[in-house]
Amino acid sequence: MHLPALQVVIPLIAAALCALFRHYFLAWFITILASWLSFAIAILLLLQVMSRGVISYELGGWVAPIGIEYRIDLLNAFVLLIVSGVGAVIVPYAQKSISQSIEKSQQSWFYSMYLMALTGLLGVSITGDAFNIFVFLEISSLASYVMIAMGPDRRGLTAAYQYLIMGTVGATFIVIGIGLLWAMTGTLNLYDLAQKIPLIENSRPVLAALAFLTVGISLKLALFPLHLWLPNAYAYSPGVASAFLAGTATKVAIYLLLRFFFTVFGGVEFFQSTPLPEILFVLSLLAMFAASIVAVFQSNIKRMLAYSSVAQIGFITLGISYATEIGLTGAIAHMFNHAIMKAGLFLLIGAVMFRLGSVKIEDMAGIGRKMPFTMAGFVILGLSLLGAPGTVGFISKWYLALAALQEGQWWAVALIVAASLVTMLYIGRVVEVAYFREPTVKVDQLREVPSSMLLPSFLLVGAAVYFGLDTSLSV
Repeated sequence: MHLPALQVVIPLIAAALCALFRHYFLAWFITILASWLSFAIAILLLLQVMSRGVISYELGGWVAPIGIEYRIDLLNAFVLLIVSGVGAVIVPYAQKSISQSIEKSQQSWFYSMYLMALTGLLGVSITGDAFNIFVFLEISSLASYVMIAMGPDRRGLTAAYQYLIMGTVGATFIVIGIGLLWAMTGTLNLYDLAQKIPLIENSRPVLAALAFLTVGISLKLALFPLHLWLPNAYAYSPGVASAFLAGTATKVAIYLLLRFFFTVFGGVEFFQSTPLPEILFVLSLLAMFAASIVAVFQSNIKRMLAYSSVAQIGFITLGISYATEIGLTGAIAHMFNHAIMKAGLFLLIGAVMFRLGSVKIEDMAGIGRKMPFTMAGFVILGLSLLGAPGTVGFISKWYLALAALQEGQWWAVALIVAASLVTMLYIGRVVEVAYFREPTVKVDQLREVPSSMLLPSFLLVGAAVYFGLDTSLSV
């Protein structure tokens, strides 16, 4: 079966077709077909890995490490499921949303860039070649810059440029790190690197490679304080782009961090012999509190959710810093859970923008009475972000608390709870305005968004509740 190759080839060809035909509805149809096929392939690959073990697919018949290998284990099969699943759910929503925010003549280009970004992220997740990671990462990044700049708000151009600068710095660090590894080992295959690096792990070039890769990937995943590109990128891009990037891009970067730390560089023992656990731990706590506090004072709800993403990334990297089975379980679970929660929240706020034409919190007075389903979904996902029992957010934060207890850090458990309670402040601000204030004249004329926008949003809301009760997939 050629499923690993098709996972990348299908959205890549679809992106070219969207650019070629240049018709907005045909481009949307091609995109929905390609994204759902990619999701189906990701499900099949996960089932194969669960039943048969690791899948090794050698491109062109060239044996690894000479040739490029797509290598799929349980971790990246899980990431493929996240990326393709979020990408597939968003596309049905996109037709109405994009038709309002982007001119018809430009919509096919948007869908082409959407598929290119999807191709890049799937490629990063599936490849077993270090240089291939860099190539696919740049494909997804370049497409993301274009999507952000295509929004109706001209500030999106500045946001895309800022993201371009930061992303280029991150990519440069990553390619330097990969180059150092190749110079020391003579291979770019991740599995082969994992066999050779333990023999030379204390050499200066290898430690320098680890440092370059850590900083470069941290820029891509918006680890505090390297997050400055993220708030504007999420706030001023089209709603579809915000939801897609929030649900996928940073999650793939977290996967890379896990892959390099715990596979390529020799696993837990080597990771714990470096200063990285302590550095990650401190930066994670700073992200959890600083970003959440900044979110409380935002008037633009998309910027609020963007800073919330920085804080939630802090929870994920906190689990990584423990480098224990429970800690990594909590980190990977929260990666999955945050993808569901944040993609859903951005879709629901995109629905508010579709009807209200604004995402300022003060303009949403009384909107809960006029768009009850939209705001009910927002409340459920907000509770999940907080970590309320019965939602996915509770499951992963419970594991993070257990990881802290395992290390005897009662005070860290208190900090996890406290940081979660800060989430209640900014979600509570929105709830108070939406439900407990009288509707303005403009809000009084609103109605619910079309079902083509509401149903995809509620698929994610339902997933946040379902996987909070049935944890067999997310844990």
